[in-house]
Amino acid sequence: MNQLYKISGLFFLSAFIMTGCNTLNIYDKTSKEKVSVYAVSPQGVGEKIGTVILQDTKQGLQITTDLTKIPSGPHGFHIHEYGSCQPAEKNGQVGAALAAGGHFNPNHAEHHGTPLTGHLGDLPLLTANTAGDVKTISIAPRLKLSDIRGHAIMVHAGGDNYSDTPAPLGGGGGRIACGVI
Repeated sequence: MNQLYKISGLFFLSAFIMTGCNTLNIYDKTSKEKVSVYAVSPQGVGEKIGTVILQDTKQGLQITTDLTKIPSGPHGFHIHEYGSCQPAEKNGQVGAALAAGGHFNPNHAEHHGTPLTGHLGDLPLLTANTAGDVKTISIAPRLKLSDIRGHAIMVHAGGDNYSDTPAPLGGGGGRIACGVI
């Protein structure tokens, strides 16, 4: 009889532990990631200037920025194709973080646009205050963290008008900050 109690107890303990593990989902990778962001230039990757936290929500990918040393005003903000912030050459000139490639566009959208209409990598505009800080929370409704792991997140020198006119890709210009997701 004592043996039966031990076996029953062991069975229930095992079931309890397994149920707890399934409920906690400890074997599943979290749907939240903290990305370090660095200043970039044609000379390479510079100092760390903050972080971006990416987290899946029911509304889409939540993007929480905590950046410093960004020139005041609006800035284009995008996910780029490759997970690199290194400089690269394009048209005979070395440019900051060009190894990240273009905007993340796996659906082959014809044009740059808003986070609802353009490339999947088109994110909501960032605006730095006069002190150069960007502390915002925004949503990219068409993205999940699993879509963009291994890619780069990029801040551009200028604003983004979500159009390809009068300048290509929203007119954001050069790349000034980058992080690898």
